[in-house]
Amino acid sequence: MKKLLLLLGCTLCACHSFAQPITQPIAGGNKKASVSEIIGITKVSVNYDRPAVKGRENKIWGAVVPYGFADYDYGTSKAAPWRAGANENTTFEFDTEVFIEGKSLPAGKYGFFVAMGKEKATLIFSKNNNAWGSFYYEPKDDALRVDVAVGYEKESVERLKYEFSNQSDQEATITLAWEYARIPFKVSVDLNKQRLEAYKREFNNGNFYRYWQNMYAAANFCLVNNINLKEGLSWAESSINTYFGEANFLTLSTYAGLLEKNGQTTKADSVLKKAFPMATMLQLNTYGNSLLRMKKDKEALTVFRLNFEKHPDDIYTCLGMTKGYYFNNNLTEAIKYAEKGKAIAKDENTKAYFEEMLTDIKSGKPLTRQ
Repeated sequence: MKKLLLLLGCTLCACHSFAQPITQPIAGGNKKASVSEIIGITKVSVNYDRPAVKGRENKIWGAVVPYGFADYDYGTSKAAPWRAGANENTTFEFDTEVFIEGKSLPAGKYGFFVAMGKEKATLIFSKNNNAWGSFYYEPKDDALRVDVAVGYEKESVERLKYEFSNQSDQEATITLAWEYARIPFKVSVDLNKQRLEAYKREFNNGNFYRYWQNMYAAANFCLVNNINLKEGLSWAESSINTYFGEANFLTLSTYAGLLEKNGQTTKADSVLKKAFPMATMLQLNTYGNSLLRMKKDKEALTVFRLNFEKHPDDIYTCLGMTKGYYFNNNLTEAIKYAEKGKAIAKDENTKAYFEEMLTDIKSGKPLTRQ
């Protein structure tokens, strides 16, 4: 009997030693969360745990979350910031360089901490991204510190959250919200630099050369933004003259623009004369808008007029004339063509678009060059 019990005990111990953990909820009722967004071509990801207020209104800040740096009586840090969430590190990950409130932060994954204050908080991005909370925080691991203002709202947020807002092509605001406090900070990117770096990488990829559209897009980007002009000219030539190239209005007009930028004006004029007869109505409209973005307003108006003469009853040519005259400071003519565009528009959304333009022009609100 004793042998049987001993054998059974050994068997149970062996089974226990090889037992696999079962799936359980997060300890303490906190919830895991993640949020991400693309800013420009940069992916920004936040991973965090969401503690709840649990009836502790007006007891979170300065108590549950100490102000400044504190000794939590655990781990090795005697002056630790708040972990900006619960459980293990809150982390931010950026796949390119970003700017936090204007300060550079290289691409990478960072632990995120906050030294909280009543009116100001210090945001800390740490190279240590896999710690448990901030109990082992070391200032030597700081990659960046930024001070931002703390705001308060009347409505309480029960579970801590991170939200993106005020998005544009090159920036967004990320806000940490919990209870009544809000900690917003701006994340921005150098989109032109990143796009140019991406084009340079991708141009060495064989797939890039298989489509003239790719080569044209890269060259046109250089033209419109007045950057990388010598290499951009070579990309424009490739979009026309390589095996996969194509001589059309888009490729030729971009080539002409880059020739001019590189001081080859006579050749540019010759190429542009060849290009214009190939243009469709939409292509001429796009070309005119490109000239506007380059602030070549007189040239843009000339293109818009040419397009309108060929297609006088199209909303796009009316739109081109509106913007062309507007940026040449002739508001009377701009209003006339906006009113015509509204009159010939066949759907309510387009009519509303022209009406909004008319309102902006008459009220002095600036139009965009896009």
